[in-house]
Amino acid sequence: MNTAQQFDKHADTYDADLNQALSVSGESKEYFALRRARWLERCVKKLREHPRSALDYGCGIGDTSILLSQVFKLSAVIGLDVSERSLELARLRHASTGCRFSQFQEHAPAADLDLAYCNGTFHHIPPDERAATVDYIGRCLRPGGLFALWENNPWNPGTRYVMAQCTFDHDAITLTPPEATRLLRAGGFEIVSVGYLFFFPRVLKFLRFLEPGFSKIPLGAQYQVLARKPLA
Repeated sequence: MNTAQQFDKHADTYDADLNQALSVSGESKEYFALRRARWLERCVKKLREHPRSALDYGCGIGDTSILLSQVFKLSAVIGLDVSERSLELARLRHASTGCRFSQFQEHAPAADLDLAYCNGTFHHIPPDERAATVDYIGRCLRPGGLFALWENNPWNPGTRYVMAQCTFDHDAITLTPPEATRLLRAGGFEIVSVGYLFFFPRVLKFLRFLEPGFSKIPLGAQYQVLARKPLA
């Protein structure tokens, strides 16, 4: 079963499947999605950037595409995915939002987007196809555009446990933070920052105020590599 078939199969139960896998953390997928978006917002503000358009690469059923639109007050969001069933659900769930959802091959890169976001997608991409994916995303971005690559951190035992419980992650091939950084740099991107998030489960949420200070410790459940497409 290829990736498209796998996610077509799980599209209708995606929320339930993911929340079941995440239940050990005490949080829902919405909690993690919002914190990723807010973390990225914080990083972008530090750079004094004001994105108006974004690409959500591997958008699935589209919930994060809408979240990004709301957090950044975007005028245009393009969600791309390999699963046609997931895209059908995205269009149904978010028909009134103005976000556009398409298959990868239906979107021709035009070097015109300010921001690209990708969460938990690269571990489903065969390693020998990842460089081409980075190139595609780069061609979607304007010069100076930002790429936020979020991935599950295989150095975190909790992450490995959650992925082992997740029905659509059984065949995933994870990327370590250095591997992700090298991949983007080899694709022509300039690395802006690498940050780690999600150190404490809900039972220890009273410690979460410490997490910004822990962002350089490579043990968070997820990490973000923020990169920039060169101006020239």
